Amino acid sequence: MFAKGINFNFVKKNIVKSRKFAYSWNKIKNILIGSNVKRGLIIQLIIYTILISVGFVYLYPLLYMIVTSMKSLSDLLDSSINWIPSGFYIKNYIQAMNVMNFKSAIIGSFYIALVPTLFQVFVCSLVGYGFARYDFFGKRILFALVIFTFVIPPQITMMPTYVLYSRLGLIGTMKAFIFPALLGQGFKSAIFIFIFYQFYRQTPKVLYEAAEIDGAGHLICYFKIAIPTSIPAFIVSFLFSFVWYWNETYLTQLYLGNSGMGTNSSITTILLQLQQFEANYNALYPANVYTTMRINEAIEMAGTVISILPLLIIYFILQKYFVESVDRIGITGE
Repeated sequence: MFAKGINFNFVKKNIVKSRKFAYSWNKIKNILIGSNVKRGLIIQLIIYTILISVGFVYLYPLLYMIVTSMKSLSDLLDSSINWIPSGFYIKNYIQAMNVMNFKSAIIGSFYIALVPTLFQVFVCSLVGYGFARYDFFGKRILFALVIFTFVIPPQITMMPTYVLYSRLGLIGTMKAFIFPALLGQGFKSAIFIFIFYQFYRQTPKVLYEAAEIDGAGHLICYFKIAIPTSIPAFIVSFLFSFVWYWNETYLTQLYLGNSGMGTNSSITTILLQLQQFEANYNALYPANVYTTMRINEAIEMAGTVISILPLLIIYFILQKYFVESVDRIGITGE
């Protein structure tokens, strides 16, 4: 009697509606929240919001610096002009380049950054290869000492190093940068040795064993196998070393003798000129003579842009290889 009173069509319709609702809800949930395969719109919105916020924090000073360097004196005094100047005032860059002695400064910067970097990267790769490929007495102790040199603050070894370089006659010349790089003790060499050490440990040993069976010696294995397979490590080490040498000002002043503690050197860099920018500007354009050309924020920002522009150009040219190299360094080997 009870079964006869049940409306099966009504029950069937409710089941179909509930299934459709569940399907629609799961579809909306996958679109908004996501699934195991794809992120949802809400998750993507949160991620992009965080990335844009972090990117804005990093890009804001750079954008402000570039925009301000393009402003004329009237634009600086006009409070209504913030991000879009009335015109691109290139004269700021011309004055900044004259004050910074751009030609000799850019040559000196590349000289100090490039030459020690080339020596340092090659020597660090050789040292890292030796630690990774061979076992010898005291290997762990020596490797620990190498890594320990990176932990020690440079301020502790600054004066003893200066005294040693002074006795060896290296102060005031590029030898103060080249000789340590040749001996594996360049600027932050320990971290590059560690990078090459980790990379060579991941290289399959069968490559070296096959080469040794064919009669290849140690140097042939290094130049024919180790170097071609470690190009990513070379690129990463070169870029980091170049940037660190480029940005180093205190040791440059100390070793080249521009700090007043030793023989003065004719070599100067962009960043050293930037440190002395205001004094050099006032000497080149005295206020009692050039009353309309007093230093302002736009000229200072133009000098700052000039100092970082070479690094930005190098990064934009090599960014593809840099990202690929960082990605490949993380790949584990045999």
